[in-house]
Amino acid sequence: MGRVIVLGSLNVDLEVHVPAMPSIGEKVMGDRLMRFAGGKGGNQAVAAKAAGADVIMVGSVGDDDAGRQYLNRLAALNIGLEVARQPGTPTGHALIITDPKGNNRLVVIPAANLHIDYRPLRPLGKLDASRDILLTQTEIAPDTIADAVRYVTERGLRAIIQLSPYVDLPDDVIAAADPMIIHEANVSLLQSTGAKPKSLLVTRGKYGVTWDGVEYSGEIVAPENVVDTIGAGDAFVGTLAGALAQGKDRDTAVKLALAASAASVRRFGAQPNPRL
Repeated sequence: MGRVIVLGSLNVDLEVHVPAMPSIGEKVMGDRLMRFAGGKGGNQAVAAKAAGADVIMVGSVGDDDAGRQYLNRLAALNIGLEVARQPGTPTGHALIITDPKGNNRLVVIPAANLHIDYRPLRPLGKLDASRDILLTQTEIAPDTIADAVRYVTERGLRAIIQLSPYVDLPDDVIAAADPMIIHEANVSLLQSTGAKPKSLLVTRGKYGVTWDGVEYSGEIVAPENVVDTIGAGDAFVGTLAGALAQGKDRDTAVKLALAASAASVRRFGAQPNPRL
C-alpha cells in the first residue's frame, strides 16, 4: 500500500452560521456554533486515509485540550503521528462565519503550526521512493516546506505542494512539485517567478481543474444541496494524493478527487464526522 506523508497544519475550526454575512460594523445574531477538526494538513491527511493510503501526519499542536483531542481523533483513524506538542503555545484555530448558501469567511490563527521543526521529516527514518509521497501546503512556515521538499526529492520521492495560501517558495522547490496545486486566481503570481513545476494542477472551484492543460470536470452540486464549502479543496487534494500513492493513473486519481470534493460540500465541517 502506498504511503502519504502529510506535512501541514492542524487547526480547530470554530464555525458559526449566520442568516447573512455582516457588513463592516454590523452585528448579526449567529447560531449553531460548532467545533470541528480542521487545518489543511489534518483535512488532507484524513482524506488520503479515506482514499485507502497509509498516512503519517507531521505537524504541531499546543499542549492543550484542543491538541490532545485532535491527536486522539487522528490516532483513532489509524493515522500515524509525528506531531510535536508545543508547551505554552495554543493549538491553531480557524474562526469561520458561514451563511445559508454555504459561503464563508475565515480568520486563521496559526499558533502551534508555526513551530513545526525546521527539519520535520528526519524522525521518520528511511523513506521509500517506491511507496512514499510527500504532501504539503502553505499554512506552515515556507522554510520548513522547502527543507522537507528538498529532503524527499533527494531521496527520489514525489512531492505534491498545494500553494494555498499563496506564498513565495524557492525556485528549486517549485520545480520539484508534481503537481503544484494552485487556484486559478494565483496562477499569474506563480508565473511571475519564472519557476516551473514538474506539473501544474489549477483548481477552478465548482468548474473542476486543469492538469498541465487537460481539463477535468466533476459533479456540480446544486446550490440547494451545498451545506458547507469548508474543506472541499482539501478533500480533493488529500484524495488525489492517496490515489496517486496507490499507483492510480492521473485521470483516475483526479476523478476520485473530484467526487470526494463534491461529497464534502454536502456535509458540515472539513472532515467526515469532524466534531471535537
